[in-house]
Amino acid sequence: MSRLPLRSIEDAPEAAQPRLEAAQKNNGFLPNLVRLLANAPVALETYQTVSEINGRASLTLAEREAVQITAAAIHGCGFCVAGHSAIADKKARLEDAVVGALRDGTTVPDARLDAVARFTKAVIASRGAVSNAELAAFKQAGFDDQAALEVVLGVSLATLCNFANNLGQPALNPELSAYEWRPAVPAQ
Repeated sequence: MSRLPLRSIEDAPEAAQPRLEAAQKNNGFLPNLVRLLANAPVALETYQTVSEINGRASLTLAEREAVQITAAAIHGCGFCVAGHSAIADKKARLEDAVVGALRDGTTVPDARLDAVARFTKAVIASRGAVSNAELAAFKQAGFDDQAALEVVLGVSLATLCNFANNLGQPALNPELSAYEWRPAVPAQ
């Protein structure tokens, strides 16, 4: 059971209602993350705005999802791991082995996505102060300065969602149950 209310379109603060309507139309259901964020309309607005901006990044959808799944797994956010695994499967068409490795934090059987995952881990672990070697390895995999900053953008988006979910602890929507994930060590 969620520790914070999961708002519906009808009972959400007025400022959040149009955003909930848009989310329901876009997804075909109302994700519990969005319902949770609706408690703070500015948090919901930030999530949706930054998501839209992140979608315009030079990183491909698969690369952006590698950032999101990696960050969510590190942050212990089962909701976001499941949600982004669904996107990686249905929209980015990533192979099961690739998604599984991202979820498990193991070597990804796609060199480019593995470089994204490794760099994402480094960004999170160092709070952005990656080593010269880590930045060089990312660039040697074919990425540039713009992509490095876009990984930071993706991590910032993930942090908002992951931390909100970890705070509220909403149930996973049934539409995402096939992608359920639990951290190896539960979050404290």
